[in-house]
Amino acid sequence: MSVCGLFRPTTGMGLLVLGCLIAMAVPAAVQAAPLVPAPNLNIGVTPAGKPQDVALSLQILLMLTVLSLAPSIIIMMTAFTRIIVVLSFLRSALATQQMPPNQVIVGLALFLTFFTMSPYFDQIYKNAWQPFLAGTLSQENATTEALKPLREFMFKQARENDIALFVNLMDGPRPATQNDVPTTVLIPAFIISELKTAFQIGFLIYIPFIVVDMVVASTLMSMGMMMVPPVMISLPFKILLFILVDGWHLVIRSLLMTFN
Repeated sequence: MSVCGLFRPTTGMGLLVLGCLIAMAVPAAVQAAPLVPAPNLNIGVTPAGKPQDVALSLQILLMLTVLSLAPSIIIMMTAFTRIIVVLSFLRSALATQQMPPNQVIVGLALFLTFFTMSPYFDQIYKNAWQPFLAGTLSQENATTEALKPLREFMFKQARENDIALFVNLMDGPRPATQNDVPTTVLIPAFIISELKTAFQIGFLIYIPFIVVDMVVASTLMSMGMMMVPPVMISLPFKILLFILVDGWHLVIRSLLMTFN
């Protein structure tokens, strides 16, 4: 006789009997159910027996390194640098501390970058990515085709004197045409050109807010309220001014038009 049989299903023992029945039924159900084999994953390092194995290992290491640096590389070769710097200047000029938050600023800059770079990304997708997946282009040719739209964008935005700076600093023959300019020369020239343009736009953004700060500071001094922080009084006026002129629309429109 089992343990469950010692108890009658009275009102006081009903739950105990039900528990015993479930405990007896579960092992039988587990035995009847088919077992699913668990995967066995092995990760290890074994010595290379052939030169080809060493070359393959180096290629994998190089690919992982490039993938880890790919976001930074892509960001510095697109419109992201100018946009994020200008938005940071705008937040500093408003003196709103962390409003909008960094996540909002970076997210807005990313989507504005996608919007600005969409024609170039479409060219990369059609001329490089699709032929590479179809097998009509090798990896080297696909990389070359993918760089062409980005080089076109960077040449369009980079200043000639910035390109000449790195051309003069590099060792090697002087390029005769734009196609002869190495990408390693074009990228830093493009970056410092973007930073200069972003700082120029940031200076223009600062001017109206500086005027508001000066007016508020002068008013407080004339009223003898020198102990009152001018920022505390000027902040609502700067926000009100920014709202009245539809500041976000004006700044984003002017910023995107600089890429045309």
